[in-house]
Amino acid sequence: MKKLRIIKIGGGIIDDELSLHQFLQLFARIDGLKILVHGGGKGASEMLRSLGIAPQLVNGRRITDAATLDVVTMFYAGKTNKAIVAGLQQNRVNALGLSGADGNVIRAVKRPVREVDYGFVGDLRPASVDGALLGALLGLGLTPVICAITHDGHGQLLNTNADTIAATVAVALSSQFTVELHYCFEKNGVLLDVNDDDSVIARINLTSYVELKEAGIITEGMIPKLDNSFDALSQGVNKVIIGHALKINEPLKTVLCLN
Repeated sequence: MKKLRIIKIGGGIIDDELSLHQFLQLFARIDGLKILVHGGGKGASEMLRSLGIAPQLVNGRRITDAATLDVVTMFYAGKTNKAIVAGLQQNRVNALGLSGADGNVIRAVKRPVREVDYGFVGDLRPASVDGALLGALLGLGLTPVICAITHDGHGQLLNTNADTIAATVAVALSSQFTVELHYCFEKNGVLLDVNDDDSVIARINLTSYVELKEAGIITEGMIPKLDNSFDALSQGVNKVIIGHALKINEPLKTVLCLN
């Protein structure tokens, strides 16, 4: 099977115009088939504040009421997605920007209300992603650029976690391609010491992941990212790599595997 790289970039890269420009140049140099998944960074919160809407976060997840959904849709699927697509076209990558509603490529379900009402937030199911459509677009020589907006099939757009989108897309395409899933952000990988950017843990398997969590080395926001990663590995994704977005072609990074 052909190799496919699915690369998710974090908000810190999107927030900085120079860093995003440098990343898109590096992304353009990656040979073969590739998909880019992105969120919106801090810019969405800044836009909300400029419109007099106070951003609301619980455990790092955005509460998305109707007004917030309007803004994040404009920011993620509009401004950010199209700026990335234009930047890739500048670097001779024939990119196609997509929300989940476009081509019905990602259909989510509204998150049920439990302890917290997250509003118009989408959760994904194994069958949420149309892998056949994405495979066809890749076959046409296009590079999909997927934002963090999905839909429910009944006319409702939903704000959806970009890490989860990347993992679900990776699983959906693992029957057609040998898939590498890359989570790229502002750190060199998973760190032994959060204050030492060079203390990268080169390889983590399921056993060592449990040990690192129990030791308090892997905590907070990194846990859902790694949970998503190991879930993807268990469902056919070949490899998950976590590293710095501006060092994507360098060896300093963390590789996740089941054994």
